[in-house]
Amino acid sequence: NTPLKRKLRMGMVGGGRGAFIGAVHRMAAALDGKIELVAGCFSSDPDKSRASGEDLFLDPSRVYSDFEEMARRESALPLGERIDFVSIVVRNDLHAKVAKCFLDAGIHVICEKPLAFSMDEARAIKASVEQSGCVFALTHNYTGYPMVKEARAMVKAGKLGRIIKVVAEYPQGYAITALKTETDGAISNWRMDPSVAGVSNCIGDIGSHAENLARYITGLEIEELAAELSTFIPGRPLDDDGNMLIRYKGGAKGVLYASQVSTGDENNLNIRIYGTEASIEWHQEHPNELILKFAEQPRQVWRRGNSYNGPEAARNTRTPFGHPEAFIEAFANVYMAAADAIADAIQGNPKPEGGYDFPTIEDGMAGMAFIQAAVASSRANAAWTRVEV
Repeated sequence: NTPLKRKLRMGMVGGGRGAFIGAVHRMAAALDGKIELVAGCFSSDPDKSRASGEDLFLDPSRVYSDFEEMARRESALPLGERIDFVSIVVRNDLHAKVAKCFLDAGIHVICEKPLAFSMDEARAIKASVEQSGCVFALTHNYTGYPMVKEARAMVKAGKLGRIIKVVAEYPQGYAITALKTETDGAISNWRMDPSVAGVSNCIGDIGSHAENLARYITGLEIEELAAELSTFIPGRPLDDDGNMLIRYKGGAKGVLYASQVSTGDENNLNIRIYGTEASIEWHQEHPNELILKFAEQPRQVWRRGNSYNGPEAARNTRTPFGHPEAFIEAFANVYMAAADAIADAIQGNPKPEGGYDFPTIEDGMAGMAFIQAAVASSRANAAWTRVEV
């Protein structure tokens, strides 16, 4: 394939002053020196967008007051001067509007999760992806960790045998303090506002990461689930805790638990995958290690950056063993995989055998179907509910 002999030009919608995730995306995109931020609409407030552009030393003519203007003006520029793709880091209720606007303008998209506010909006994004032919990547960043990729390779190679059980957990405890501080029942977090977040807070925000991690490593599709979502903080309209049983297509069973009121936990995403020959275990707070377990052998601890790692992990490793890699680098791996696809699209190169390694519109659709089914099941007293895209 012919390489692109310049940096990709990135635009951003959202992520202005004070936004945590916008800064993460910018650092990740810049990490490997192949992407340059050149334009953006960083806030719905024109003054804040302008100030954010100044913070980032952007040309004022490329800092926009609204995303429609940005898509219109950028798409009118010559290829090689306009943005090649946009990074969307706005709140859930705007994902579809922004993504469709840029896709319909012929601009590739990298978007924060979940895919959309609702299943109908998700289908609209998918239609725009198919009509435009543009690259669409979803930043389920935990798929970018090298040892997650090692785990996926082990499953594909049959090292675990037949998968029979998956346990995915994502406990956080940050919201428990609201029990003491939210005496008036006010919504202090936009993720708790159904007009912005959609039908779920906890499952939509972090439960979707647990679902996607299991899907990415195992390749299993959820057939149906039984979920109980709870709201422990009085006055809040959306869930802050969820527990569910899962039946996968093919017969494997699963347990998924996500919580923002698990006192003392920070960001304890972890997954255990049990097969007939072996099992694996990975913890996000210790991401450079992958535990491989057997019935009649000592367990093994595989570590990132070693010569025994497979090519999938090696391709996504930047530093030698003993030098930890983590959150920003995992995001960067998603950006780099998407950048390869975007560069190939610009050059007219064929897709590589096996495709590209980043979460796609299909993963986003599966995530939305998972969220919708979990909410529907919980409303029906944890009835078994089919997951249908």
